[in-house]
Amino acid sequence: MITDPAQYMAIAFFVAFIALMFSGYPIAWIMGGLAILFTGIGVLSDTYLDTFFGVDWGYTSIAVTRIYAVMNNWVLVALPMFVFMGIMLDKSGIAEDLMNDLTKLFGRTRGGLAVTVVIVGILLAASTGIIGAAVVLLALLGVPLMLKHQYDASLACGVVCATGTLGILIPPSIMLVIMADQIRVSVGDLFMGALFPGLMLGALYLIYILVYSWLKPSVAPAPKDVKPVTFRIVLQVLKSTIPPASLILAVLGSIFFGIATPTEASGIGALGATLLALVRKRLTMSGLRDVLQGTMKTTAYIFALFVGATAYALVLRGFGGDELIENMLTGLPFGTTGVVVVILIAVFFLGFFLDWIEITLIILPLIAPVLITMNVDLIWFAVMFAVCLQTSFITPPVGFALFYMKGVAPEGINIKTVYKGVIPFVCIQLLGVALVFYFPKIVTWLPAIAYGT
Repeated sequence: MITDPAQYMAIAFFVAFIALMFSGYPIAWIMGGLAILFTGIGVLSDTYLDTFFGVDWGYTSIAVTRIYAVMNNWVLVALPMFVFMGIMLDKSGIAEDLMNDLTKLFGRTRGGLAVTVVIVGILLAASTGIIGAAVVLLALLGVPLMLKHQYDASLACGVVCATGTLGILIPPSIMLVIMADQIRVSVGDLFMGALFPGLMLGALYLIYILVYSWLKPSVAPAPKDVKPVTFRIVLQVLKSTIPPASLILAVLGSIFFGIATPTEASGIGALGATLLALVRKRLTMSGLRDVLQGTMKTTAYIFALFVGATAYALVLRGFGGDELIENMLTGLPFGTTGVVVVILIAVFFLGFFLDWIEITLIILPLIAPVLITMNVDLIWFAVMFAVCLQTSFITPPVGFALFYMKGVAPEGINIKTVYKGVIPFVCIQLLGVALVFYFPKIVTWLPAIAYGT
């Protein structure tokens, strides 16, 4: 219920953002530009219409201090380090080696190639955390291989899309770092809370692939030209798997056991990824330059969104947008459970149109105070928030991962094939959300054990 005329400005402010989102301009500039524009409207309205909205140049100037606080945030130093780690592991060819070696191990079984894609995707998720890059890489490596061995094209596309989005959830995810900063919870706690749900989703993917290929062998036949598994092949798989797995365990273990902060652990990850590339003789000056440029571009994109979102959120609060949202949520006749469900549904649909960074920076800070007053566990909610976003990214017709997949898909694969392939995985994702919702200990158990509570 609207209690202040200024809240009409808040509604117009949000509607303008939604409208301009489809203009093609960078989201960061849209948010920052709208903040300046509506501040000017507020000033003119106060001057000539005696509205007294409370949003003027003096109020908006607070954004400078808040932006500086973002740039001075020690936790966010982890972002470029984790991005560097992911891009370095990508450029070092570790994913290709894993795919080739695991194919030799699982290739003789029905659905074995799809199983390989999921396992490689889980390791990529734990090392990159960059959705677009993971989907594209898995598509380039896995889809042609599966099609070559007569796999159903829709299954191949669905496996890649679903697995590539696990980077949202499986730590050390850059999304979790940003979420933890926005809702003021420990990054380590959120990493621990997200670990089991992320692995659970990966396990559900594997179960579906194995059962589906057993019930319908034609969709994922066992290749006949794959050599038998030997001890040498097993050693080769261990040789390609243990180094990146050890690096991930070192990063997460140092955080979970309190040896290092997430920021310090990100430095360990960046150094470890560089050493792995050096040992594999994949570290060149040109390769290092590409990694640094990729890190700079990704980091600049993220922090530009931080700047725009900070200004946008400040003006939205000035117009009473936070109070409006709080009143809307607390006024719902569903209780705490219903409020959480409504928020998750809204986030799910927003994920069709906005990237996870924008949603995290805009929505989370507004709803977190409401959830705190309702005694909702923020770690539990944040994990469901992440799973919900992951689901929206693979849901037709406008899930981002679908278009990443179509952009690099082999000739002959159309968007309808991609849509058909992801539907079972969307259902699995929704099952994952339901399991986390009804069994919160999937999230809370590990942090509770860590702190002895």
